[in-house]
Amino acid sequence: MRVLQPGQGPVPGDAYLPASTDRLTWGRLPCAADAAVLRVDPGSTVTVDTVSHEGILEDQGRDPRAFFGRHGVDPDLVLDDAVAVAASRGLRTAGVDGPHVVTGPIEVAGARPGDLLRMTVLETVRRVPYGVVSNRHGRGALPGEYPVEGTSYSVFAGVDEDADGTAVGTLPLVEGGPHDVRFPLRPFLGIMGVATAGTERPHSVPPGPHGGNIDINLLTTGASLYLPVQVPGALAYVGDPHFAQGDGEVALTAMEASLRVTLRLDVVPAADALEQFGALVGPLAETAEHLVPTGMDADLDVAVQDCTRAAIALLGARYGMAPAFAYAYLSAATDFDISQVVDLVKGVHCRIRKADFARVAAR
Repeated sequence: MRVLQPGQGPVPGDAYLPASTDRLTWGRLPCAADAAVLRVDPGSTVTVDTVSHEGILEDQGRDPRAFFGRHGVDPDLVLDDAVAVAASRGLRTAGVDGPHVVTGPIEVAGARPGDLLRMTVLETVRRVPYGVVSNRHGRGALPGEYPVEGTSYSVFAGVDEDADGTAVGTLPLVEGGPHDVRFPLRPFLGIMGVATAGTERPHSVPPGPHGGNIDINLLTTGASLYLPVQVPGALAYVGDPHFAQGDGEVALTAMEASLRVTLRLDVVPAADALEQFGALVGPLAETAEHLVPTGMDADLDVAVQDCTRAAIALLGARYGMAPAFAYAYLSAATDFDISQVVDLVKGVHCRIRKADFARVAAR
């Protein structure tokens, strides 16, 4: 087993951004009043260390070496930056702010409101060989039923390799049992966003037009996220690293664990953005196979409706498809997935196959 401590190991990006306490926020997202901790040109690549909040929170003792030690993790396998965040004072107000550790913000030169920021995930590297899945605050898909006892429950998850060398996540069937349950790992960032206008930092839990805690598990290596720029320089940030997450994230968290990610940050000028995507009002993801519009609302039904409207608008802008025919296509050919139901604002995304429009020249 190995860990990627700050500053150690490969750093493939043009710039490196560690998760030191002077380069992050905890429980809040950057806003226009925040100063950039890194400045880059469009097209630059940045390698960013992210720190999971699991193991450093108050209900876990705010001592990651002790918390993970109870699960058999050697102190040398606990990240130094996680220890530093847990020991910090003044970064977060417990019970008021969210749990997430957010690295940034990064200023992208020339980005202006009206443009889109494209964040492309080039690489994700596991920083530790373990993670945690938690249920707390009477939240999750079954509030009032779970946690069964107390107000929080955290399940320690391991990382192992199959016979072919593929990394998998592991869980026991019961407390203290052998880790006989094995499932695929698909690392991604739960939080990818741009700063909001104004002087008040948004809470880290609910997602919105700025992105933030969108928890879309399609945003693995090779995927891109487009976000409407809200302040000069965009002020991009990332956090909430996951090793694996099912759609819905029903228990409250995914398999939360720290990642080192390399991103490319591009600016799509306003005129090009309008031509390619229409008047984008919220996050849009893209993978090799799919365009992925989103919808977000406290009411899941409204989130589905918003996602449907976003998809109709996208098909019209990109391919010239009439709204009634786009609506029909979505009903016949497109899956609408629940991103998550646990972040106060629920998320829905749909997967439009780009191959379905191979005969149509994009506008």
